[in-house]
Amino acid sequence: MSLATSIESLVIRVAQEFNDVRAKAGNLANLTTTDKSNLVAAINELQAAVVSSTVIDDAQIATTSTYSSNKIVSLLDALKTEILGGADAAYDTLVEIQQLLQNGTSGLDALLAAVNNRVRFDAAQSLTVAEQLQARSNIGAVAASDVGNTDTDFVAVFVGALV
Repeated sequence: MSLATSIESLVIRVAQEFNDVRAKAGNLANLTTTDKSNLVAAINELQAAVVSSTVIDDAQIATTSTYSSNKIVSLLDALKTEILGGADAAYDTLVEIQQLLQNGTSGLDALLAAVNNRVRFDAAQSLTVAEQLQARSNIGAVAASDVGNTDTDFVAVFVGALV
């Protein structure tokens, strides 16, 4: 094989390797960056754009930016604190509250019974004589029967007594 043929074979083989590299790296003309001169320049342009980006903005709520992870965690912690309202550690998850409600209904039942035994002012109710007596005693009231006829025309009684 002549020297020219060997060099030609080498050039063809090197060209094939370049074509393989181009196929894997892509055509620089297809980059969406401004600088298409080489991959390093395109990556540097992208990195500069990311660094100068104001996508993270902890100062305001917007659809074009986001909070930093620190701000998000802080807001979630504040929300959790607000929801829990200072609840003890034994009652600070929904599962714990569910278990308490399922297992500890005696206190709830007692509370509901007490609420049902109140004298209502927002609706009529039927009370036994003993319940009426206790309610009047609690608020210092007298029975309607002790007051007498509230429909009495006292003007007529007065006029009748003048004669």
